[in-house]
Amino acid sequence: MMNSVSRRGRRPGKPDTRARILDVARRRFLNEGYQTVTMRSIALEAGVDLALVSYYFGSKRGLLGATLALAANPADILSRAAEGEPALFPQRALYALLHLWEDPDSGAPLRALVVGAAHDEVVTSLVKEMVEVELIDQIAARIGGANARKRAAAFCAQIAGLIVTRYVLRLEPIASMCPDELIQLYSPPLRLVLRT
Repeated sequence: MMNSVSRRGRRPGKPDTRARILDVARRRFLNEGYQTVTMRSIALEAGVDLALVSYYFGSKRGLLGATLALAANPADILSRAAEGEPALFPQRALYALLHLWEDPDSGAPLRALVVGAAHDEVVTSLVKEMVEVELIDQIAARIGGANARKRAAAFCAQIAGLIVTRYVLRLEPIASMCPDELIQLYSPPLRLVLRT
């Protein structure tokens, strides 16, 4: 006679489940773009429950970050920086993003992504779509007012210029300035562009 033990809770995924989800997501994001692909469709194609995709990656943003091998997603960082006093958002955003790029574990994959986007139209398109949906749209919703999306795009463009100048081109003196100096230098124009 077999002893049957009833287990409670979610069944754990097989060891290769996470990798299978990532393979499907990477291919789908690159072929179809970020916005049109849903977590549900990825789960379906990977042959797993949607809850398992959420368990491993948290959100679509987290899944994209994992497919691009990002240790941290800039969209999540900016989302957290947006919380709090609106007038201090530029300083918080700069502080968080500079520390993200300075960290070797998170900075190296981000640099590879930016350089890859410059050389591969598919990656360029994916990064562009992610920036529009996850950064510009989120910041515009947070700041509101007239021309919110234009102001949010200008904000992101200024930060992107700083990131490319410092971490990709490594132009001096920007490349060797300490983060506090950059925050002091860049906060006023970033505050100005966010005003209504």
